[in-house]
Amino acid sequence: MKKDSGFLIIYLVIMPLFLSLLGFAVLSIERFGPPALLGIISIVAMIIGFRFGKRPQAKTLYGRYLPIYTPLLLTVLLAAVGMIISKGFFGHQVWVVFVFTLFPFLPNSFLSAMMGQFIYIFAVPFAYYLFFLIGYIVSERRTKSKVTFRKLNLFAGIGIIVLLLAVIGSIHIERSKHILPPSYGFDYGNGFSSVDLEPYYVTNPNNILPKLQEPASFSVETQSEMPILDGAEAAYPVYAAFANATYIDIKNNNALPSGEEIVSFTNTIYAFERLVSGEVDIFFGAQPSASQQSLAESRGKELVLTPIGKEAFVFFVNEKNPVESLSSEHIKSIYSGKITNWNEVGGEDNKIMAFQRPADSGSQTIMEKFMGDTPLVPALKEEVAGMGDVMEEVASYRNYNNSIGYSFRFFTTGMNPNEKIKLISLNGVEPSPENIASGKYPYVVNLYAITVKDNPKKSVQPMLEWMQGPEGQKLLEEIGYIPLH
Repeated sequence: MKKDSGFLIIYLVIMPLFLSLLGFAVLSIERFGPPALLGIISIVAMIIGFRFGKRPQAKTLYGRYLPIYTPLLLTVLLAAVGMIISKGFFGHQVWVVFVFTLFPFLPNSFLSAMMGQFIYIFAVPFAYYLFFLIGYIVSERRTKSKVTFRKLNLFAGIGIIVLLLAVIGSIHIERSKHILPPSYGFDYGNGFSSVDLEPYYVTNPNNILPKLQEPASFSVETQSEMPILDGAEAAYPVYAAFANATYIDIKNNNALPSGEEIVSFTNTIYAFERLVSGEVDIFFGAQPSASQQSLAESRGKELVLTPIGKEAFVFFVNEKNPVESLSSEHIKSIYSGKITNWNEVGGEDNKIMAFQRPADSGSQTIMEKFMGDTPLVPALKEEVAGMGDVMEEVASYRNYNNSIGYSFRFFTTGMNPNEKIKLISLNGVEPSPENIASGKYPYVVNLYAITVKDNPKKSVQPMLEWMQGPEGQKLLEEIGYIPLH
């Protein structure tokens, strides 16, 4: 009895804890990743199982195998229940039950969560119990005291495991159609920016902002009267150039007494909220979404949209994709789920991976307008590891061979050029500056400077008028946008 108790403690507690801690050591060696760790655990577990299969055995089939088989069954059963309840989302609270039931694997669960490799929270204990059982069976079959398997019991045991694995696999496969590998946020601007904006900072003495040859006809000297600017990532170079030209000594005085930046960037969603709350005087970006309009109305704010430039809304694919042009109807069919394979629009036999942008971002608002009454399919998402939590967010564009995405022309060709993507023509018209300026390109949108009516800051309205004037339009054109006229 004592021997059996000692064996179970080693099998169920000590070895899982040891292998979990081994994972930290293995993964600290850069050449090894989670799959290699899983392989090592499987081999070690089989060796240990083979060793324990030689020990003195109970005389009955159930006495020998029930203690070995039950943890494997429990692991798969809990995982299947977790997948069904959470629909495959590892951030669901139901997985807390799984993690703490298999508490000896807590170090592994922690490591897997930190790496964003949540599947290994299940894969490691499953591999351990499975390969231990395999090694145990092989060893036990070679002893003189082996017991006879009943085929019915054997097939029933295997069948239950296979059935539960099928449930887990089917949910995981279905989810993988819309959920991509983990992302850990953007690299710049405290996670808000996908592009390094430092070359456009007004406080950067070596910035690449265009300059006027003569002093601007409009300027602001008093720091408290300088309109606070914020907006979309793609618009940042524009409003930074405006501030650089009109805010006197902005390079040396880039912060208000409260410590808030005058020329700031917090991305479209937060910047608009700051406009409505009164923290920002001018927001730069595309037209507000319906929910943003509602937010302004709920706060009793009336928005004023001042067009300051033109921009093309463009679609892009991997450079190796043979498709060069799509019609508006093709785009709508792709993003509504009616067209799912590139061979339906003249491409190769590949499933289309159609990326979207987060709700209320400038490009997503324009995309919703582009689609009109045609509903968008659910956006591709990804699991994002946070501080002790897991969230789902709309997936950032990944340039797979079968991908398609959308943005504004300046962002894809000026701010964030990528030689591995190509802009496709829309209705046979390429998004060239000439086609945008002439209106030939079928989807041209305005870049707006958005304000709240009755803003008491006296410099706001003159600055808006200056932006639409020759000096403001010259800077905007040199940045890479299309002027109003």
